[in-house]
Amino acid sequence: MYRFAKAALNLSGQSARQLAVRQKSDLSTAFHAKYGSALMIAGVTFCTGVWAYVITSTGITWNRSPIGKVQPKEWRE
Repeated sequence: MYRFAKAALNLSGQSARQLAVRQKSDLSTAFHAKYGSALMIAGVTFCTGVWAYVITSTGITWNRSPIGKVQPKEWRE
């Protein structure tokens, strides 16, 4: 864990600039320009559909208070 933390902290200054220069590409901007909006709309639609299912079909009751509903059992001797 120590080596990982040290490497994570070392990613600053010069090494971060080198990494940014190495990873710069024109392909990325072309991909985002071509498919970015469609991917965003598809992701929002998917997440909305999943949450709609969870809220309406799973039977989960949200924020119900157990006060007054949970009673301790009588003590047996």
